[in-house]
Parts: sequence; structure tokens; C-alpha cells
Amino acid sequence: MSDIDAPRDDGGDTTGTAPGAPGAEQQARSAGSGAGATRRIPAFSYFFPAHDEEANIEGLVGEALETLPALADRFEIIAVDDGSGDATPEIADRLEAAHPGVIRVVHHTTNLGYGAALRSGFAASRYPVVGFTDGDRQFRVADLGRLLAVLDPAGRERATDGEHAAGEPRGQHAAHGPDAVVGYRIERADAPIRLLYARLYRLALRTFFGLGVRDVDCACKVFRREALEGVRLESGGAFLSAELLIKFQVRGGHLAEVGVPHYPRTAGRATGARPSVVLRAVRDFWMLRLRLWANRRAALRRGRPVVD
Repeated sequence: MSDIDAPRDDGGDTTGTAPGAPGAEQQARSAGSGAGATRRIPAFSYFFPAHDEEANIEGLVGEALETLPALADRFEIIAVDDGSGDATPEIADRLEAAHPGVIRVVHHTTNLGYGAALRSGFAASRYPVVGFTDGDRQFRVADLGRLLAVLDPAGRERATDGEHAAGEPRGQHAAHGPDAVVGYRIERADAPIRLLYARLYRLALRTFFGLGVRDVDCACKVFRREALEGVRLESGGAFLSAELLIKFQVRGGHLAEVGVPHYPRTAGRATGARPSVVLRAVRDFWMLRLRLWANRRAALRRGRPVVD
């Protein structure tokens, strides 16, 4: 028995201020790598988790500073250092000092896990639309434009439903745009063992939770911040992405999906296939499944809020 009745497949105050930036209008016209939209959104919070990414963080921040003026009038960049043991924290702090009010850094004193880093990024966000990629540069910041173009294609305010179940958020009509847009990797640039894990994981999520998302762990997602209000999460590890989408849809959130390119990691070291990471995700998977079976409402109330 699944928790999501009908999984949808709709395929289809930075304070950095874009209009005055050199080249911003030209970037806005191109809107990144074929993003499909030329209209900037008013404000956007972009974050990325980073653990031992000293070889990637400066390039990623530079890419974001160059790209985000084409996507939003105002934006902020939040780097979440998840207890890195290399020079990642120092580089992040230097970048923050060089771009005050635009770049912010959240530090974990120890390595808390991927899910904990995502939670910190969401919690630190300040703008109505929030999105992320990973710190390993396997996604391009410009490709967030593909997702933003679907999030609100008409650029209009959306009406909320009048009545909703006690303790659950108001849903949004699909005609006014989805509440979140999640990417799926058109062609994954990963090792065979990671591809195998991903296929088995997707099958398990569909079977036990009814989650029909093509690529739950694709680290290219955007959300309306208001749609995250009331969503609470427990996982601090790799299962958090799935927990977020499961609870988001159980509570009535509307998702769309968009294909995005995926690039090989060229620096740093991947840790997602480590046995400890996989075992933690398996544990979190079954804890949520059992709790939803036992008491659905109580299960949805467990954990920390995604946003305050």
C-alpha cells in the first residue's frame, strides 16, 4: 500500500542585484544552457552542500555569480560546509568576505551527512524560491533555469485552495504552476555501481511509497519556499531527498520533472556509494515506511521543519 495516491509526471533578497551587473541583460536573453525562459524571477535562494570540495567550491561559486543574474533580479548563494577536513571552509569564508550580502556560509563543525547539509541550506534560505545543486559540479547552475521556467511559466500569482485538512498545507492548483520542479539526469555520468543502486532504489521507492519520481536523488531541484512550510524531516543522510519528496507529495505538494544534463566529476571524491552511507539510507527508508504504516499523521509530524 502506497502513501501517494497518484504520482505526477509533468515532464515537461539576494542581495546580488542583476539589472545593473555588466552583461546581465545579454545573459538574461540567453538564460543559460537552453533553459527555455528569458524572464527572471524576482528573487532566488541558491545553495549547495559541500564536503571536502576544495577543488570545486571556488569554480562553482564563480559559475553561480556569473549565471544567477540571468535567472533572478535578486539572489543569494549559500555554501553549506558539512564538516570538511580540507580547505573548503577557508575558501568559503574568503568568498563570503569578498561578496558580502550575496554569499553566505553555513558551517557544520563535524560531518553530519548529506541530508543534514540540505536541511541547513533550506533553513538558511530567505527568498520565496529556493533551489540547489551539489558542490561537486556535476550539474550546471544555468540548468536551474530549465526548472524555474516550469515552476511559474506564466509569471502570475497563484491562488490557494480555500479548504484543507487540519494540520496539512494548502495545495496549489496545477494550472497555476507546480510547487516544485525536480530534475532528472538525462544520461547519468556515474560509475556502474551507483547506477545499479539508483535503479534498485527507484524500484523500492515506487513499490513501498508510491513515489513515481524518475530520479529522486538528482541534485537539481527548485521549490516554492511556502510549499515547504509544515514539512518536517528526520533523515540526516542520503535518504533525505526521498523523505522530502514523499512527505511533500503526501501533504498535497504538486511536482513537475525536467530533464537536465549530468556531467562527470572532474575533481574531488564521491562518497555516496560508501557502505555506511547506503546502510544509513536503508535504515531511514524502513523507519519512515514503518512509521507511516503505524500512524501516518504522527509520522508526518516527526522531525525538524524544512523551513522556519
